[in-house]
Amino acid sequence: MVSVKSPKEIEKMRRAGEVAAVVLDAVCSHVATGISTAELDRLAKEIMDRHGARSSTFGFRSVGRVFPGYGCWSINDEIVHGLPSEKRILQDGDIISVDLTVSVDGFMGDNTRTIAIGAIKPEVQHLIDVTQRALLAGIDAARAGNTVGHISAAIQRLADENGLGVVRELVGHGIGRKMHEDPQVPNYGVAGQGPLLRSGMTLAIEPMFTLGSAKISTDPDGWTIRTVNGSWAAHWEHTVLITDNLPEILTLLKK
Repeated sequence: MVSVKSPKEIEKMRRAGEVAAVVLDAVCSHVATGISTAELDRLAKEIMDRHGARSSTFGFRSVGRVFPGYGCWSINDEIVHGLPSEKRILQDGDIISVDLTVSVDGFMGDNTRTIAIGAIKPEVQHLIDVTQRALLAGIDAARAGNTVGHISAAIQRLADENGLGVVRELVGHGIGRKMHEDPQVPNYGVAGQGPLLRSGMTLAIEPMFTLGSAKISTDPDGWTIRTVNGSWAAHWEHTVLITDNLPEILTLLKK
C-alpha cells in the first residue's frame, strides 16, 4: 500500500532528509586516494552518531544475511551494496557510489552520490554527469497528478539519448518509516503508467546507469551487485516529497 504522509510525518521526513544530506556530504568530503571503504564506513557512523541518527543499513537482514556496513560503498563496476573492508582501498582513477540511509526519530532519509577519485576517463565522467542529470529529470517529473511512469520515462530518456545502460532489476522506492515502501520506482518505463503520484508521498528516486551492458550479478558475499561484464556504473539518489506544486528534495544539502 502506498503511504501518504501526514503533515507531522512530513516534518519528520524533512529532518531525516536534512541529516542524511549532511552525513553524505561530510563523508564524501573524505573520499580520496588511499582511503579504505572500512575507514569511510567508520566515519559515516561517527557523523550519524553526532547528529542523533542511526544507519538504516547496518544490521539490515535479507535472505538470511545481515548487512555489515553503516553505508554502501560501490566501486567502479559495482552498482550497489558494496561492503566496507580494510582491503578495499580507493585508487586514482576509481569511482565510488556512496549510498547512505539514516533513520531519525523513526523516519528515513536516503541519498547517494557517485564520486571520481583523481583523474578519470572522459566517458566515465560523462556517465556520472548523465546519471546525475537523469536524477534531476526524474525529480522534475515527480508531480502530483503524474504517475510513477512519468518519473521512469524521464530517467530512461537520458540513458537512451546518451547510449548508456539502464539497470532494470534494481529500482527506486517509496520511503518513510521503512527504508523500502511502495511504490517501486523503476528507472525505465512509460509516462502515464504505474501508480498515481499524490501530494504527501515520499519517494527515493535513484537512477543507476552503466557504460556498457546493464546485466547484473551478485558476488559470493551475497550483497555486492555489479555488472556481469565489468562495465562501470554510476548511481545518484535523493529522497523527494510530492507536493501540490513542485517536488521538494528532502536530501538537498542546505547551504
